[in-house]
Amino acid sequence: MEIAQHLFTNLSIIIILLFICIIFLEKRKKFPLPKTAIIIFSIVLIWICIQFSYTPVSSARYDLRLIPIVIGSLYFEIGPILTAAAIIIRSFYGIDTGFFQTVALYIPVSILSWWLNPWFWKQSSTRRVIISVCFGMAIGITSVILMAFNNTNINLFDAFIAYLVIPAFGLGIISHWIEFVLVNVELKQQLIKAEKLKAVEQMGAAISHEIRNPLTAASGFVQLLQDDYLPRHKRKEYLAIVQEELCSAEKVIQDYLTFAKPSMEKYEELNVKKELKQIISILKPLSNQYSVEILTDFSLIGTIRGDQQLFRQCFVNVIKNAIEAMPNGGTLKVTTEYRQNSITIKVKDTGIGMTPQQIQRLGEPFYSTKGKNGTGLGMMVVYSITRAMSGSIWVESEVGVGTTFYFKFPAYTFSMKAANEKTDGIK
Repeated sequence: MEIAQHLFTNLSIIIILLFICIIFLEKRKKFPLPKTAIIIFSIVLIWICIQFSYTPVSSARYDLRLIPIVIGSLYFEIGPILTAAAIIIRSFYGIDTGFFQTVALYIPVSILSWWLNPWFWKQSSTRRVIISVCFGMAIGITSVILMAFNNTNINLFDAFIAYLVIPAFGLGIISHWIEFVLVNVELKQQLIKAEKLKAVEQMGAAISHEIRNPLTAASGFVQLLQDDYLPRHKRKEYLAIVQEELCSAEKVIQDYLTFAKPSMEKYEELNVKKELKQIISILKPLSNQYSVEILTDFSLIGTIRGDQQLFRQCFVNVIKNAIEAMPNGGTLKVTTEYRQNSITIKVKDTGIGMTPQQIQRLGEPFYSTKGKNGTGLGMMVVYSITRAMSGSIWVESEVGVGTTFYFKFPAYTFSMKAANEKTDGIK
């Protein structure tokens, strides 16, 4: 059983290489592969099969090149390319009887597989596996018949067992794996599509809910304003309310736009200490209302590059949420730490805290820890702006103890400033 033993070695090499390839691609998230990569990998497999073939006589090479050729022909429609590659590679080992048998066998195989391919893809997954196995067995039997003419000393029983069992086993494993990958890719695409549709539905519901309330209120006061006998002071009061409600609706729309694609209208040098002091002064009345003491510890230096308005919007949301998380009062500490290439901003409160599950969902569309009192838009905006300014964000929290938000931004160093000034000068 020498032929079967050597073909099993051939199959082992193919399976090991495919296993390594699967692990590599799975880690790099490269499914599905581009056709060029599949062609290159299949040609490499053909060369390995021929290189490690069993050669009892100089003109006969027993190997499993039929496996990559069958799989490539039926599943990837690259049969003619692989056939040409097999013929060229085989010619390097001698233009002999075995070479001409390769030409006579695989050229019709490539033509037949090309013709069968549309029909092949109309079949079910199980039938495609069976067709692949039967196609390989037919090629194997034909190969043994051609070998019998080439080498009269061949053990036909050994050859038939080797070319019927081992290729069928290998083709069954590989084609089944391909079908498994195809199903997974299709399920993943369906899941992504379903998630997109779900997000659209949620967004539509959230927009209609958040905008309908102020518009309904504004519409009601507009109707009241139509009264010709309405006192002047009431008219002013109602107009102020209408304006306030319309501004509220505009803010909701602006938050959605900021989440969808934060636009950096202008890049400027931002002094982190100065900006945070300004934000804290704006929120001072709110902190007094909640009996929250704000402590600061800013590094002397530290600048970043970004949009001032978006930076302020981001940290107004974070600090406002931190204050509101302490309904019974507490301490809010805002600190910055400057390092050579980065600036870390820490916002720590002594509020109600969050569970690990809540932390994991922070920044998701429409998710809020405030329940009915929140829309989830604020944290969505925070995460979007942080990403847009090339920053990162992570959260630590413990229920009943408090929450700490960490923000890390690239520092705007003197060398970066000089490079930007040089670029502006060239422009």
